[in-house]
Amino acid sequence: MTLINSATRENIRIAFGAIRSQKLRAILTMSIIAVGIMCLVGIITITSAMENKINSEFSTLGSNTFTVYSANSRYDGGHGGEQKKSYGVFSYEEAKNFTERFKYDAYISMSAFGGMMVVKNGSKKTNPNITLLGCDNGYFALSSYEIDAGRNFSMNEMEHGSNVVILGKDITDKVFESSQNPIGLEVTLGDQKYLVIGTLLPKGNTFGMAGDNQCMIPISNLRKNFAGSHTEYAINVRVKNADQLDNAVSEAKGVLRQVRKDKPGESDSFEIEMSDSLVEELTSMTSSLTTGASVIGIITLLSAGIGLMNIMLVSVSERTREIGTANPWVRHLKLFECNFLSSP
Repeated sequence: MTLINSATRENIRIAFGAIRSQKLRAILTMSIIAVGIMCLVGIITITSAMENKINSEFSTLGSNTFTVYSANSRYDGGHGGEQKKSYGVFSYEEAKNFTERFKYDAYISMSAFGGMMVVKNGSKKTNPNITLLGCDNGYFALSSYEIDAGRNFSMNEMEHGSNVVILGKDITDKVFESSQNPIGLEVTLGDQKYLVIGTLLPKGNTFGMAGDNQCMIPISNLRKNFAGSHTEYAINVRVKNADQLDNAVSEAKGVLRQVRKDKPGESDSFEIEMSDSLVEELTSMTSSLTTGASVIGIITLLSAGIGLMNIMLVSVSERTREIGTANPWVRHLKLFECNFLSSP
């Protein structure tokens, strides 16, 4: 046992002595190993974080939700030289007509994009990248946005199109002091004053979209102050149980064809997008990113291995007599390295 311990201590002493005598080589070796492993772990961590972010963002929508758009809002050009038919956007009257005719036991809301805005509070103002969204008071039950403080739109505010607004987290941080409570204060949107009645829980950024740079106003107010002839009104529907989704979609298609006045034999002038299909599409994208990132990581490790092999080859060549490695083995190692590096 004493002999083994002595031999172990001697080997450790020789190893540390070799490291001290070849500090640059030791640092390069450790750097190659550390950088290679760090790149691989970092790439896998980033892609896993992206996938978890997508799942957390859209899990609140559930598998029993679908959204209706105009068919030309997902325009992708023609095929085989054939130009796709252009359909008009969903108007407010059509969206309202649908909500009145659709008798299925489900929650329905309307929303519309009002453009990019600047939010002001006295001398403080945001960048012109604030997304203005018009919606009804049922929108928050069907979306991933949640009210943090304050309240939702009242029926009276919805009916009269009152100048009230619900602000995202980044907006309140930008235009109000940290000690201020924004509820009950006024901000300026465009050239009009709006009363802040609520703030949203923070969401963070997803695929470059700032979820906290959103402000919501009643859809009737957006229609009055910001909408134009090209404003697209989206319809959001959520059934109470996921097994009712197919029946609800079938009934929605029938009502939509009547509302949009689609003639028999003509294709639908609308699109229905289910939330679970959107999640699957985004998850597929992240899976492709994970595969590509893994390939890049393997290439990084392989490059690091080649550099490490060169350093080890030099070390073995210098210590041939000390460690008893025969010259033919060194020649074989050099030949292997040359063949490996020259292979396509």
